[in-house]
Amino acid sequence: MADMATHVITGAGSGIGAAVARRLHARGDDLVLHARDAGRAKELADAYPGSRTLVGDLADPDRLSWAFSHQTLPDRIDSLLHIAGVVDLGPVGELTPKSWRHQLNVNLIAPAELTRHFLPQLRLAQGHVLFVNSGSGLRAHADWSAYAASKHGLKALADSLRHEEHENGVRVTSVYPGRTASPMQAKVHQQEGKEYDASRWIDPESVATTILMALDLPRDAEVPDLTVRPGR
Repeated sequence: MADMATHVITGAGSGIGAAVARRLHARGDDLVLHARDAGRAKELADAYPGSRTLVGDLADPDRLSWAFSHQTLPDRIDSLLHIAGVVDLGPVGELTPKSWRHQLNVNLIAPAELTRHFLPQLRLAQGHVLFVNSGSGLRAHADWSAYAASKHGLKALADSLRHEEHENGVRVTSVYPGRTASPMQAKVHQQEGKEYDASRWIDPESVATTILMALDLPRDAEVPDLTVRPGR
């Protein structure tokens, strides 16, 4: 990736997103950090001096374009990193439409809308769209139906986008981490009624390493899919 590349990142506030943002910020790249509201944007701007923020609620993708129209956007984007996500477990017989919509909006529809919005800048830079998916995007288990459906849909989005944008020089990667030590994983354990031990799961820094590998790969190659699993 070019010097001083510009990256738009969702989910930079914690977990994998924070690990990726720290690494890119440390090497001097230009960060545009998505935040759901102005308060969160200030926190991110303080955490990453010199970065820019972009405010819009992923849970309300219909209003993202309107929100962005009132803000200054980068003219060129070298990578769009979809790392934000939500999870709400429950059996099919108990999950409400509200829960389904929330997970589909944040995990699938908002990434599609952000990608649509920023494709001109990505094409200009022959940039990279990277989706942090999940093992649930490859297989679904009991109580994971809504989350898995959103992530299976995210795989379809990435696969279609890769075929559509190949001739434009835009690379597309899906990363499928297993369980990763993060606030989301702590919430999952709480919902499962299990004790959470972060040491049992993948360190977010390890996933960040795989993401940067995909981003920094020379232009003669592309990593379409990358699976990361706990090593212990």
